[in-house]
Amino acid sequence: MTRVKASDARNDFATTLNRVAYGKSRVVLYRRGKDLAAIVPMEDLELLQKLEDRLDLDAARAALKEADRKGTILWEKIKKDLGL
Repeated sequence: MTRVKASDARNDFATTLNRVAYGKSRVVLYRRGKDLAAIVPMEDLELLQKLEDRLDLDAARAALKEADRKGTILWEKIKKDLGL
């Protein structure tokens, strides 16, 4: 992984983009020594999205199990309690 000043990446954006897109590098952009953002190859982004989807699915399954154990509250009751 490479760290690049945000201003340098802006000034030479095509090179930075090509490094990521074709060289499959990950580039962390920083300003005043603080990391701000990262530019990653599409393959990395797709993997991150799949991981997030998996975590969301696991959380949804856990919530359904909890609802089976503890029960649920009717939507109408929630609206009434909230005055909606």
